[in-house]
Amino acid sequence: MIERLKELRGEAVAAFDGAASPQELEEARVRYLGRKSELNQASRGLKDLPEDERRAVGRAVNEIKNELAAHLTAATDRLEAAAGGAASSVDLTLPGRRPWVGGKHPITRTLERLESIFAGLGFEVATGPHIEDDFHNFEALNIPPDHPARDMHDTFYIDGDRLLRTHTSPVQIRTMKSRKPPVRIIAPGRVYRNETPDASHGSEFYQLEGLYVDRGVRFGELMGVLTKFLGELYGEAIAVRFRPGFFPFTEPSTEVDIECRICHGRGCPVCKNTGWVELLGAGMVDPRVFEAVGYDPDVYTGYAFGLGVDRIHMMMCGVNDIRLYHENDLRFLRQV
Repeated sequence: MIERLKELRGEAVAAFDGAASPQELEEARVRYLGRKSELNQASRGLKDLPEDERRAVGRAVNEIKNELAAHLTAATDRLEAAAGGAASSVDLTLPGRRPWVGGKHPITRTLERLESIFAGLGFEVATGPHIEDDFHNFEALNIPPDHPARDMHDTFYIDGDRLLRTHTSPVQIRTMKSRKPPVRIIAPGRVYRNETPDASHGSEFYQLEGLYVDRGVRFGELMGVLTKFLGELYGEAIAVRFRPGFFPFTEPSTEVDIECRICHGRGCPVCKNTGWVELLGAGMVDPRVFEAVGYDPDVYTGYAFGLGVDRIHMMMCGVNDIRLYHENDLRFLRQV
C-alpha cells in the first residue's frame, strides 16, 4: 500500500506541474484529489487495515495530501501569472469597456454652428493669415499709429510692422481689396491680445466677424440680422439690448448685449454684476475704411459686426470661466 501511495504521489506531482491550462489542472485535481480518487479511497479504507499498518498508511496519506495540495496551489499560481492575472479577478459577466472616442473641441463645434446660421442668412466664409501687417490690422481700419483705440488692441509684435492679428477684421480688408461689391462674408478665426486672463478674457480667443457691403445697406438691416442670429442661437425669447458704442471702423456703432445666461440677470462675475453680457460690437462701415480699399463711400454702404466665439459658447452652456476652454482638461471638455 505504501509503495502504491508513493506512485500516486509521483503521478500527481507530474500531472500538476505539467498542466498547460486551467482545464488540464482541474482534471488532474479531480483524478488525484477528488472525492472518488484512489487517494481518498485509500483514506476511507484505513478502517479495514490491521492496526499497525493503519497507522503507517494513514500518516502517508495525510503527508501526500498536504504535499499535493501545495503542488496544486503552485500550479494554479503559475497558470494565473501566465494568463496575466488572477482568474478570479476577471468577471466575464461584466459588459466590455468601450474605448473613449474623441470629439471636436467645443469651440470648433460652436464655430460650425455659427457658420451654419450665417450661411442661412446669406453669408460666406472668408479666411486670412494670423500674422498681419500694421496696414491691414490697424491703418486700413481707421486706426492710425497715434489712435487711442490701439490701447485696446495691445498685441504681440513680431517686428516693427508684423504682429499677431488682434481681430479678424483684416480678413474683411483683404476681401474688399480683392473683389467688388456686393460682399457678404463672415471671418471666423483665432486672434491674439496681450490681456491679463480672467473669467471673461484671455490672451488667445476666437472671433467671428461679419461684413455686408452693397448699395443702400441700412442700419435697420444690421439690427434685424443680429436679432435673428441671436434668436436662432439662444431661442426667440432671448432678451437683446442695443446700446451706443464706439469703434474706429464703424459709424454709427452699437454694442449688442444679451441677458446673462449664467445668472439670468441677477448679477455674477461673468456679467460683472450687471445682468447683461456684451456679445457683439457692430455698426455701419466708416467711409474711411471704404476709401482704404478703393470703394466709393458715396455709392456703397455696409455694416460690420464681431463677436467672441468663446463667450458665445459660455452663454450657451453656462460656463463661468473662459480659461477652461484652453486648459485641455478632459473632465471639462467631455461635459461641454
